[in-house]
Amino acid sequence: MSRPRSQAEYLARLVPPSVAGLNRRSLLAGAAGTGALLGTGLLAGCGGADSDSGAGSKTVSLGSNASDPTPKDVLAKVTAGFQSSSGIQVAVNTVDHNTFQENINNYLQGKPDDVFTWFAGYRMRFFAAKGLAGDVSDVWGKLSGYSDAFKKASTGDDGKQYFVPMSYYPWAVFYRKSVWQQHGYQVPKTLDDLNTLGAQMKKDGLNPIAFADKDGWPAMGTFDILNLRINGYQFHVDLMAGKEAWTSDKVKKVFDTWAGLLPLHQPDALGRTWQEAAQSLQQKKSGMYLLGLFVAQQFNNDEQDDIDFFTFPEVDSTIGAKALDAPIDGYMMARKPKSEANAKKLLEYIGGVDAANITVKNDPGTLVANTGADTSGYTALKKKAAELVGSATEIAQFLDRDTRPDFASTVIIPALQQFIKNPKDIGGLLTSVENQKKSIFTS
Repeated sequence: MSRPRSQAEYLARLVPPSVAGLNRRSLLAGAAGTGALLGTGLLAGCGGADSDSGAGSKTVSLGSNASDPTPKDVLAKVTAGFQSSSGIQVAVNTVDHNTFQENINNYLQGKPDDVFTWFAGYRMRFFAAKGLAGDVSDVWGKLSGYSDAFKKASTGDDGKQYFVPMSYYPWAVFYRKSVWQQHGYQVPKTLDDLNTLGAQMKKDGLNPIAFADKDGWPAMGTFDILNLRINGYQFHVDLMAGKEAWTSDKVKKVFDTWAGLLPLHQPDALGRTWQEAAQSLQQKKSGMYLLGLFVAQQFNNDEQDDIDFFTFPEVDSTIGAKALDAPIDGYMMARKPKSEANAKKLLEYIGGVDAANITVKNDPGTLVANTGADTSGYTALKKKAAELVGSATEIAQFLDRDTRPDFASTVIIPALQQFIKNPKDIGGLLTSVENQKKSIFTS
C-alpha cells in the first residue's frame, strides 16, 4: 500500500514545542530525579564496543530499548542483515524499555553505545540541544524514501539531523472483532456512547477498558487523548511546552472526565504492565484497550485478523475526534561514538529499504517510515492504521516525547499514578504539578 500522502501529512501536522531556554543545570536536575533514583547501573554498563572499536574496527555497539520479544527479534534480524552486508559486527545491549527511558539522561552523559534507540520530537531535540547526540546529517545525505516532513521530524533546532526514523504507530482503542460480534457491540461515536458501552460490557462480565500503569507511561496516553478531545491540539501542545497552567479549568475538566471513566477501567492498574493488560484483551477478558498499534505484538499470528480499533470518540463536537498520538521511533548516534564511521554505516542501513522490509515482515505492531519499503504484505490492521494516521487533522508524539524529559519523569508519572490511586483530590494534585512545572520550566 502506498503511503506517501499519509506520511507527509502526518509529519507536516506536527507542531512540536521549542526547547529554547533549557540549560545544563535543568537537564542534570532531571537526571538526578530519574536515573539517579532508578538505578543508573542498569544502563551504565552499556557502550559495549571495546577499546578496539575505533578506526579500522569491525564492530559497533547499539543500545536498545527493544526488550519485548517481537521488537527484539526484529532488531536482531535487522542487525544480522547489516552484519551480512557490511562485515561489521553489532554488539546489541538490550535494556528493559522502561528502564532505558527513565535512565536516558545519565546514560547519555556517561559512556553510551555508538548508536541507541530513541524517539523523534521534543525528546530528540532536547538531547541534541544539550550536545548529547551526534550529528548524522551526512547519513541523511545517503538516505532515500523519506519525505521532507520526515526529515524535519529528525532535525534539531540547529538545522542538523540527529535522528533516523524507523517506524511509527497510532494510538487508538483496540478490540477483538469476535468478542464484539458475539455481544453485538457497536463502535461508540461520543463519550456518552462509550460510557453506555462500558456499562454493558460490565454486565457481560468483561473489564470494559483494559488498563495498566505499572511502568508509569501508559496512562499518559489516556491523558493525551482526553486533553486533545476536550481542549484541542493547540492547547495540548502549549500545555506540554509549559505555556498553559495545569491549574486551569480546562485541565481540571480533563481529570474530572477521566475520573468519571475510571470505574470502567481494569482495576489495580498500578500493579500491571501494559503487556499484561494487552493479554487480558487477547484472552477475551477485557472489551477494549487504549494503546499503540504495538498491542498487536501480544497476539498470536492466527489472531491478528481478529484485532480491530476505533479512534477515541468525540467529547466536544466543536473539537471533534480527528487528533491523535502517533509517535515515531528510530535511532540516534552518541555524541562521541567509539566508532563513528561504523555507527553511521549502521544508521544508513537502518534507514534503508532492506531494514524497512525486514520490519514489515516481522512486526505486526508498527508502520515503517521509509516509503520505499514493500508494504504489500501489510495486514488489514496495519493498512487501517496507516489510513487513520493519514486522516488525522493533528498528530502528537505522546506526552513524554512532547515535553521536557525531567518534567515527564519526575512530575507527570507520579502525578498520574497518584490520580489513579486517589482521583478525589484533583485540585491539590494539579496545584502540585503546576508548582513543580514552574520550577522546572524556569530553571
